[in-house]
Amino acid sequence: MRYMTNVYWNKGREAEKNQDSVLLQQVLTGRGRVLLSAVCDGMGGLSQGEAASGYAVRQLRDWFYTELFAMIRKNKRYWVIRRSLDRLVFHMQGELKRYAAKEEVSLGTTMTALVVWERTWLLWHLGDSRAYRLRDRRMEQLTEDHAQDERKLTKCLGSFGSFAPQHGMGVLKPGEGILLCTDGFRRRVTDEELRDVLHPCELAGEEQIGRRLREIGETCMKRGERDNLSAVYIKSWR
Repeated sequence: MRYMTNVYWNKGREAEKNQDSVLLQQVLTGRGRVLLSAVCDGMGGLSQGEAASGYAVRQLRDWFYTELFAMIRKNKRYWVIRRSLDRLVFHMQGELKRYAAKEEVSLGTTMTALVVWERTWLLWHLGDSRAYRLRDRRMEQLTEDHAQDERKLTKCLGSFGSFAPQHGMGVLKPGEGILLCTDGFRRRVTDEELRDVLHPCELAGEEQIGRRLREIGETCMKRGERDNLSAVYIKSWR
């Protein structure tokens, strides 16, 4: 199995800084192709949202090249991989809390992370960023929105709130796509618009994926989006 991918990351036209962080890593191993992607949206209104989101993606990247590779070489079961990342999430939560207490600040980030190993995907999710699956002219939201409204999260990774992640698992068939995005990328467009612009059968290459992601981002900004905008798109093919 192979993947066509691309990333969109934009500060937006009105935000002073970009508090989003994105991650996309892909390696071919002796036991198949492995991919890790993530979007993390630093908490707007807090003093160091970009520090929290950046810390999360750095920790995920390090985990990808150390622990995940070791587990794949040993052909570990998927529940072992899930438990390993659960431990990392718990560790990140503790480190962010300790940093916040030391610096007397509040900080936090959403985290939507996806591991794809050959045809199987594993999902971890906290906050109101989202993951979608696109197939057969349909788009399915894979994640819950952990938020009471647009201003208050009920789950996040950071110095406050609940951090028990939502998990998901499934099979990514050839010709299907997965979109990870922050709330700024999808708030000003409908699900139907996302589905029509990003349906896998309409995407013939990575350059085209990039153009379509930019098209959505520019549409959101024209419609008044003031937040940062980030997305990762993955299409599977043989």
